[in-house]
Amino acid sequence: MDNNSVYKTISNGDLRLMILSASHSILNRAGEVNDMNVFPVPDGDTGTNMSLTFSAAAESVIGLDDGAGAGEMLDTLAKAALRNARGNSGVILSQILRGIKQGMGDSEALDVAAVKRMACSARDTAYRAVMKPTEGTILTVIREIAEFAEQRFPEFEDVREFLKALLGAGEESLKRTPEILPVLKQAGVVDAGGCGVTVLLGGAVTALETGAAVPLEDETKTAETKTADKEDIDTANIKYSYCTEFLINKSASRSVTQFKASIKPKGDCMLVIDDEEIVKVHIHTNHPGFVIEQALKLGELTNLKIDNMKYQHNEIIGNTIKPESGADEEEEAEPPKKYGFAAVCSGSGMDELFRSLNCDVIVKGGQTMNPSTQELLDAAETVNAENIFILPNNKNIIMAAEQVNGLTEKNVIVIPTRSMPQGITALASFDEDASPEDNEIIMTETSEAVKCGQITYAARDSEADGFDITEGDIMGVIEGKVKVCGQDMEKVFFDTAKELVDDECGVISVYYGIDADKDEARRLTAALEKEYPDLDVSLNYGGQSVYFYIISAE
Repeated sequence: MDNNSVYKTISNGDLRLMILSASHSILNRAGEVNDMNVFPVPDGDTGTNMSLTFSAAAESVIGLDDGAGAGEMLDTLAKAALRNARGNSGVILSQILRGIKQGMGDSEALDVAAVKRMACSARDTAYRAVMKPTEGTILTVIREIAEFAEQRFPEFEDVREFLKALLGAGEESLKRTPEILPVLKQAGVVDAGGCGVTVLLGGAVTALETGAAVPLEDETKTAETKTADKEDIDTANIKYSYCTEFLINKSASRSVTQFKASIKPKGDCMLVIDDEEIVKVHIHTNHPGFVIEQALKLGELTNLKIDNMKYQHNEIIGNTIKPESGADEEEEAEPPKKYGFAAVCSGSGMDELFRSLNCDVIVKGGQTMNPSTQELLDAAETVNAENIFILPNNKNIIMAAEQVNGLTEKNVIVIPTRSMPQGITALASFDEDASPEDNEIIMTETSEAVKCGQITYAARDSEADGFDITEGDIMGVIEGKVKVCGQDMEKVFFDTAKELVDDECGVISVYYGIDADKDEARRLTAALEKEYPDLDVSLNYGGQSVYFYIISAE
């Protein structure tokens, strides 16, 4: 590549390389972005969420034919990012990528003017996706990049120089985020999501300047990052052995509806997403050959993947397939029930609690690993019900859950639960005889009445919410704020409970985690009963990681 000549447009080959380079960059620096978490709780996950969202989308692009054009690549990137979006940062990133594709429009050449339009469209789409935009975040960084593009693009003819200037504008915006958002200044960090944007753009610029992608520092990094609180599926419960996935590049006149009808009796966990020219297919079946033959009637297949789940069965969604003794695999599927439930939770004890309340499917995840929109969509498709309630049980998963309804024909209702205790209360308040609309109101209102405190340790020295925090301190966190901090577990436990209990409180529930001592949990709960003799106090094994104790009051 001649760096002395004017580089007016980005070629298709360069765009593919830029996407790969951006993916490597965010994977390499995911841990660094995670460390920018405002609070010193050991659960910073912005880097993880953005890296998994983008790298999965980049894999879809790299899997396209070499002849794929810029429009097809950007369209694939945006759609795959939405399905793989994790956490709020991942969802916002998917909307930024969607805006980039929309901003391209019908342009055939990715020149300075096109890049300017793409930057502005990315800003507009990202802001529309957030109900209450907060400045000093990823939104500010993408907005100020777009503003620079609008104001300065006439000065540039070389698209490389323009992108370098946009990167510089993003980095300057990132430096200013602590001045806009006081909590960042207090913690001594810049915004993690904004940093992720500059890392991605930096990787893309490097590829365009050098003609080579940023090297992936650790080939195992992606696999390690994706590992999260997984449990093996009991292989005796696997009715359909082969997890079959592929993409169809449509070329035939046969309808996708016909295709879905033909393969539905052959398996379960079926997912067929029609995105205009491409159809995404996922099904658990004992007849992958039949499924493939039917798919070939629609068009060419790519990204074909068939796994025998009896040997490769560690999945994010655990134990979702129920055995039916003596059931014939060819028998007609049962009619859907009226209501079904999917919940995100972490810990074997929490898993059992949700199942005891008739939750159909558990999506493994939570604070340290936010499940993607695709995983939540898979969960919804697994449930044989007309109306499916999703309980995200974490504020950082709500946005990803809200994308599901637009990707399925089922009626998906998201109850915006921010903690597992809120999800438990929401399920307990469900009324089988009520309408979906009334249940949504009831479950939302009852869950919002649950106050939740979490006891954990400080992962690093920090200043937060008026506390000078030292690594290893015990903290009581309520609604994302550090309310109690000290070195004595018992004192922090009781002070946190005191913050939660008020005159309207009637029930206190304690859930102890995998790292908590069982005898200590019993002793602390017994002391709570003495402290609050008029309240109903219970102790449950949650098995959650990160938090020694979760205390809820309602």
